Amino acid sequence: MKRLFLLVLFSLGMIFYFQNCTNSNAFNSSPKPEPLVNNNDYLAMAVLFQQTSAEYRALCYQAFNLAQFKLEQSLRVMGLMKQQAIVVDIDETVLDNSPYEAKCILDGINYPAYWDEWIAKANAKPVPGALEFLQYAGSKGIKVFYITNRKEKSREATLKNLVSLGFPNADNEHLLMQTDQSSKKVRREKVAETHFIVMLVGDNLNDFSEIFEKKMIPERFEMADSLKKEFGNRFIVLPNAMYGDWESALYNYDFTGSADERAGLRRSELTGF
Repeated sequence: MKRLFLLVLFSLGMIFYFQNCTNSNAFNSSPKPEPLVNNNDYLAMAVLFQQTSAEYRALCYQAFNLAQFKLEQSLRVMGLMKQQAIVVDIDETVLDNSPYEAKCILDGINYPAYWDEWIAKANAKPVPGALEFLQYAGSKGIKVFYITNRKEKSREATLKNLVSLGFPNADNEHLLMQTDQSSKKVRREKVAETHFIVMLVGDNLNDFSEIFEKKMIPERFEMADSLKKEFGNRFIVLPNAMYGDWESALYNYDFTGSADERAGLRRSELTGF
């Protein structure tokens, strides 16, 4: 009887032991917590500047007021001897995408996550002054060509957004999407075959000339200085502190580095005293 009691006690102990091991292993093999989202707080001031500052709106109005003044000068001098055109970028030039950048901060995501979804909504607001200026240009017989680096798959949604706001020449003929390359040189040349480009409007220096493409910071300064007489005349620049080739140049056009590495590169370009 005593041996039977000890055998039962031993069996119960082993059952208890294996149950504990099983529970422990189940606990240890539970799904790992989700990785922390990207910290994009460094973008907050740039996005807030675009969304909340009257200064941003004033800069945009200033740019388009100047554009209209220069266009009026051109019309008085040249008339319409040859069909004239204005070439404009879309993002941060005629359409405001700051809600997308805000989502990147709030949700801890990076481009291109949800970019297609944002475009598909087709409800971006116009950059202050853009619609009025381009409608004025259209009323004077000037054609507007939209040269954008949005992908071809976004054509329908992009046109829907432009048409709903009342932008002139918002059709397939005047919308040139990104093809097999991001450079806009070939597309500008295509417009120039049939039109005299009286003005280019954009937020990125690549919108104006290919000489800025893939250039480092000192070279970009040098190129900008060499074309200083064009800015405010044939080239009209819109403010964009959220993104652009100016940021790409900080990272040597290489976005494969970690968030910490990119943060270090940003800090390394700061000039203090």
